Order: sequence, then C-alpha cells, then structure tokens
Amino acid sequence: MNEAASHIPPGAQLLGREWLGFDESGRSLIRFQAQPAFTNRHGTIQGGFLAAMLDSATGICALAALSSGLTVVTSSLDTRFLKPAAVGPITARARIVEQTDREIVVQADLVDASGITVADATARLRVLAKR
Repeated sequence: MNEAASHIPPGAQLLGREWLGFDESGRSLIRFQAQPAFTNRHGTIQGGFLAAMLDSATGICALAALSSGLTVVTSSLDTRFLKPAAVGPITARARIVEQTDREIVVQADLVDASGITVADATARLRVLAKR
C-alpha cells in the first residue's frame, strides 16, 4: 500500500501519517508525527489526537485487507490511554482480529520513540462498497 501525498486525507496529513508496511508478524505499521500543537496543559499529547491516530491506523489496516472496490467506516473505537505521550514520532501497530463480509475488527497500539505503548484500541469497522 503506497500513499502518495495527494491521496492522504487532510486529517491524516495533519497527523503526519506515513504507511510503513507490515512487520514480520503481519501487523500493519503506520507512523504519525505528534506535533507541539497537539499537547495539553501537561505538555503531553492530548488524548483526542491519540484516538485519531488509532482510528486512522485501524482503518488503514482494514483497507489493506480489502479489494479496491471496498472501503470501511469506523462504527466503534474502544480506546485506552496507558502512558503520557510526548511530541515526536508515534508508531501504530495494527492487526485484524476478526473479519466477515460486513465487518472487520482491528486491534492497534501506539508506541512512542522509546518503545513504550502509550495507548491502544479495538475498532469495529463496517465494510462498504465504494461510491
């Protein structure tokens, strides 16, 4: 899956999303760039930005498993914030845990530059035909 800059949605561009491919266990790897503008009053990345990264990563993971005529929309995103996240690169590791013709369930975690898992999520995505 190759994302040309012109095909990355504006929200994903804001998050600095970059598709890295798959790791040895088949997980999708997606890197984000957490910006200083994403910080809260504590100087760490605000949870909404982390949730947006998880939403983006789970969607991209699901899309990588589908034919080009199909797409997905998130119907639920159960997110846990585990540790404070700092400004800088954050890598999502996502994998499909369940798939039918109508729904895909993806689990993902976000890992900071030090290798610490800062958040994770389980997403349920509805499979739709592209318009």
